[in-house]
Amino acid sequence: MGRKRAQGRPGRHERAQKRTQQPATRAGTGKGVIGELRIHRDGYGFVIPVDGGDDLFIPARFIGDALHADLVEAKAIKGRGKSTEGRINKVVERRMKKLVGRLERRENTYEVIADDRRVHHRVIVRADRLGQAKSGDNVIVIIEKYPRGEDPMEGAVERVLGSRGEIETETHAVIVRHQLTRDFDRAAEREAEEVSKFDATAELEYREDLSNVPFVTIDGETAKDFDDAVAVRRLAGGEFTLLVSIADVSHFVEPGSALDGAAYERGTSVYFPGDCIPMLPEALSNFACSLRPNEPRLTFTAEMTVGQDGRIVGSRFFKSVIKSMARLTYTQVKQVLADADPAATAKLGRAANELRTMKLCFEKLRRRRIARGSIDFDLPEPEIQIDMQGGVEDIVRSERHVGHMMIEEFMIAANEAVAEFLTEQEAGCLYRAHEAPPADKLSEFAVMLHNLGFGERVGPGVGPARLAKVVAWARGKPFERMVNHMLLRSMAQAVYSPKNIGHYGLASKCYCHFTSPIRRYPDLVVHRLLAQTLHRKTAGGPKAKGGRGGGLDQKAVKRWQASLDEMALHCSKRERIAMEAEREMAKLYAALFMQERVGQRFAGIISHIAKFGIFVELIDYFVEGLIHVSTLCDDTYTYDERTCAFVGKRKKKTFKVGDKLDIEVSEVDIPNREILFELV
Repeated sequence: MGRKRAQGRPGRHERAQKRTQQPATRAGTGKGVIGELRIHRDGYGFVIPVDGGDDLFIPARFIGDALHADLVEAKAIKGRGKSTEGRINKVVERRMKKLVGRLERRENTYEVIADDRRVHHRVIVRADRLGQAKSGDNVIVIIEKYPRGEDPMEGAVERVLGSRGEIETETHAVIVRHQLTRDFDRAAEREAEEVSKFDATAELEYREDLSNVPFVTIDGETAKDFDDAVAVRRLAGGEFTLLVSIADVSHFVEPGSALDGAAYERGTSVYFPGDCIPMLPEALSNFACSLRPNEPRLTFTAEMTVGQDGRIVGSRFFKSVIKSMARLTYTQVKQVLADADPAATAKLGRAANELRTMKLCFEKLRRRRIARGSIDFDLPEPEIQIDMQGGVEDIVRSERHVGHMMIEEFMIAANEAVAEFLTEQEAGCLYRAHEAPPADKLSEFAVMLHNLGFGERVGPGVGPARLAKVVAWARGKPFERMVNHMLLRSMAQAVYSPKNIGHYGLASKCYCHFTSPIRRYPDLVVHRLLAQTLHRKTAGGPKAKGGRGGGLDQKAVKRWQASLDEMALHCSKRERIAMEAEREMAKLYAALFMQERVGQRFAGIISHIAKFGIFVELIDYFVEGLIHVSTLCDDTYTYDERTCAFVGKRKKKTFKVGDKLDIEVSEVDIPNREILFELV
């Protein structure tokens, strides 16, 4: 947290410059590049092309009237030296609808100065558009007129907020900054209420009855939407049958409906500490589609035969009705499988026996996946514990144990099996695509590894198995977190794509998302394609009652397949926005938590080092802050790339990853989500 950029253009621009110097660049072609504009707070920006091409750097002087997140058309032009940069030709679509800022009076008018430093325009608010707001208030303003030449933006106050630093105000700021929508329109709410009035047993005529199979759901303590249930049967000869049943959201959400439109626009649920902005209304996400214990629910089941060596040797897919035997938590699973707690085991009864069988199946699958070269990242996340008043009670390191890993393994197996089936049937699929790491990023990572003492080559073209060895090598060492963090930054970002390029990180040749249609739109798309494919294979087999959830007709299939490119780009963008919002919210809660501790001293461990400072992770709390190099006053320190350490010029004192330090919380900047430490 509190990371500061070095002076000059950021690394991303430098990498983009290198890429755009290649012959494949569109510079000088005269053709427009359509993409999303991402503006940096210093004024410059990047256009991220919708066709997946290279990012185009836009100097501040060439951005014009465009705003952050707008869809724009830019022209690539020759920049300094051999570099390429761009100029915004026009705004194709305005995507910033609201802003959070401070209302100020300017002579005979009012204006809102945006808190988001990526917005360099002020919003004029006429007196009749103020509502109850007055000068000095923090407000949410709806943009009614966008800037054009000399004409400024204009807007209307939607809501008056409290003071900066208050959790409610800051939460609104995060939601508006990322242009998220909490409420559903009335049409979508009505549809959700109507379709959620269903009788699962009435669907048994059209589905397989699995209500006697001992399914369980395994989730976190605070989860409310249970979209996957699992069961395992032991077979002769060391084989297993793994059943993964997923909430059949496609039965309730039909293409073209108001519900479908709302889900597509959101693309994904967004999870904040103690809160969620769901992709679907709660009538579906928390009730009708949630696999609650002892209640019949409509599901889509992937049934897989797991061989002795952990390979999937057979699979089939079908619509079903299940009745979950128990709603288990990760903590309960750990108590039974890892701790062998007699009291917890006795309390779960039959479910404990089922868990032991699942563990045997999980271990086979995991050994097989690791053996093929899958990278097993272990990057702990902060678990932010909220008290009854909505404040932060504690921030701890989240656990990842056998319960989490078992469910992850079962979901990976189901996702792969569905992707392989749709590929074999040439039915079209929205794949989860993960490319090999870019050569320039991997080269930077290789230098760090060499300096840390990793003895094998890591460079362009290296396979995932070699990087999996890096993760295993770093495990337990002081620099483990830094290595994992830097490796993750070196990897390409996984995206959705109608083209099957495989999943590098999982060492999977064919992968999609099937297991979370309550919270991810791509999973809903895969369900629909799978339903149609199965319906076609049965040559006019039974549809669900009234045609709902029974798949699409052939014309609809062709329309869907033709639109998969657009869906993939949209869902990838929505996922990225959700991740950025979740990350900012986690930083916000950490900053609010540490604000009450300014001036206090803590012990910490250096988690990683950058040229501008030292990141320290506290021992008492899973919180990270920055000691800026400028505050190290006892000497002049320089960053040694060879050893990844700071070294004093006169005293030769060093700071390296893993060192224990005593720090004082010197400053907390809530609006910028920064926590600064000073060395004691």
